[in-house]
Amino acid sequence: MGSRGQNPLQCNHTTLVDFILLGFSDIPDLQGLLFGVFLIIYMIILMGNSLIIIITKMEPSLQTPMYFFLGNFSSLEICYVSVTVPRLLVDLCRQARNISFLACAAQMYFFLVFGATECLLLTAMAYDRYVAICHPLLYPLLMNRRLCVQLAAGCWGSGIPVHIGFTYLIFSLHFCGSNQLNHFFCDIPPVLKLACGDTFMIEMIIYVVAILVVIIPFMLILGSYVRIIETIPKLPSATGRAKTFSTCSSHLMVVALFFGSGLITYFRPKSSHSIGMGKFLSLFYTIITPMFNPMVYCLRNKDVMVALRKFPLK
Repeated sequence: MGSRGQNPLQCNHTTLVDFILLGFSDIPDLQGLLFGVFLIIYMIILMGNSLIIIITKMEPSLQTPMYFFLGNFSSLEICYVSVTVPRLLVDLCRQARNISFLACAAQMYFFLVFGATECLLLTAMAYDRYVAICHPLLYPLLMNRRLCVQLAAGCWGSGIPVHIGFTYLIFSLHFCGSNQLNHFFCDIPPVLKLACGDTFMIEMIIYVVAILVVIIPFMLILGSYVRIIETIPKLPSATGRAKTFSTCSSHLMVVALFFGSGLITYFRPKSSHSIGMGKFLSLFYTIITPMFNPMVYCLRNKDVMVALRKFPLK
């Protein structure tokens, strides 16, 4: 109520200076523990994904479309977590947690771009598995090097123009009253909570973008795996069925973790929004899931495990 009496220019002025990321300041006794935990997780993500990138580049037996996409996915994971985790680690070590208006907008933009790229890249990986399992004779023809590069480039580049306009719209809103973001990074829900005035149109745009970037890819992935699951029992050898199931279940685990937490965060009713639950879900899709991805793809993939055992000998 107090914000209505403020001059709009003053409101704009305060937001243009900075926001304050509250992060986990409500549990001051655990700052040191959280710093240690998140630092270890970040190092696991960096080392695990870097190892996958190196192996998929250097191991001749892994020069296939599946591992080409896996190498891209690991590169993306490093970019994705590096948007939020280093800033979180710095904030856990200091009292002042100010983030400038532009820095907050940049963090949101890159987070959205890499998040959208991850959705699309997981879809491309599902399509690759669909063609390999359901149309094996056509696989070398359909999934040629040129198409793989085009798909990867499309995944990396398609979110860039969309999210420039999207981020601009969000940060063009008027922000009145408190400039404290009760979150550990500049995500859409906590930033919109600080906006004054009607945010209905922005929320509708969020849903439209989410449908294009999240729901449609998710449905395409599900459709691919319905066909794959129907095909697996028809494979001639038990070994082939087991290998196919292991590879596909790894990808499905990653899809379920990433899309599940993201969909709950952005599509749950506004009335049910809880600050604590929002932070927990955000931790899940920004930090926890990327930590498990290298483990899932390595430990459940015999080809990668064989390459890992050979790797130190080179």
